[in-house]
Amino acid sequence: MFLKHVPSGDLVEVIDLPDVINPGSPTVRARAHTGEIIQRPENFLKTELAFPSGEALPQCWSDAHYYEHAAA
Repeated sequence: MFLKHVPSGDLVEVIDLPDVINPGSPTVRARAHTGEIIQRPENFLKTELAFPSGEALPQCWSDAHYYEHAAA
């Protein structure tokens, strides 16, 4: 899965997909795709990631208390 790192505008390839949908994990292990050299995996904050189209990640992927807020 590819996501966009909003501050840099680069695409990142997600390595650990379960981290993306786990609301308890604030970071995602991914590899930046910049240039022709394969980059080393690093942790990216979910708050700085979006879908390649620019759409934000679903709130339920980053907020463990999403359902409590939705019910209020």
